[in-house]
Amino acid sequence: MAVDEGLKSELSKQGVFVTNLRELHNWGHKNSLWPLQFGLACCAIEMISATMARYDLARFGAEIFRPSPRQADLLIVAGTVTKKMAPQVVRLYNQMADPKYVISMGACAISGGPFKEGYNVLKGIDRYIPVDVSIPGCPPRPEALLHALMNLQEKIQADQLGPEDQAETAECPVPEFGEHDLEPSKNPGVWHPPQIRRGE
Repeated sequence: MAVDEGLKSELSKQGVFVTNLRELHNWGHKNSLWPLQFGLACCAIEMISATMARYDLARFGAEIFRPSPRQADLLIVAGTVTKKMAPQVVRLYNQMADPKYVISMGACAISGGPFKEGYNVLKGIDRYIPVDVSIPGCPPRPEALLHALMNLQEKIQADQLGPEDQAETAECPVPEFGEHDLEPSKNPGVWHPPQIRRGE
């Protein structure tokens, strides 16, 4: 049952806080994210810097970097994703606990960055796994990662699914090397090329 926001505000002034199980679950989840201890290139140095005393990622409840994907629920793709590493990134994502989230950190992870025209670099990890927040930059500063984490927390808090409604995320297909390139070349369940309309 939804409670009127004006009534909630008045009650909070009296020291009475009204909530429901969904809001309580989302509040707990957003303040206890466990990122995977995983980095690919120079953006990983900025990710590590965000955990140090100057930036202190611990203030946002995400300081426990887990060494195993079975214990993590946040994947920060930090750095250049080569076609050799793409299957491993998808495997790590599939092994993570549900519900799980992805932050794509840096120009290389978003679109290939300065290596976009290279034969061995993926043109964005969002072609294979769903990305919740993207951080532009080459490399982005630790403050940008903190901002992305706060954006992700806002998305989690606004999530309408309660703990009893959380459906398991379907596994993303792991790409394999074919005769010419990775197959599938993209995951249609996750990424679609933009529709181009000409001269209508």
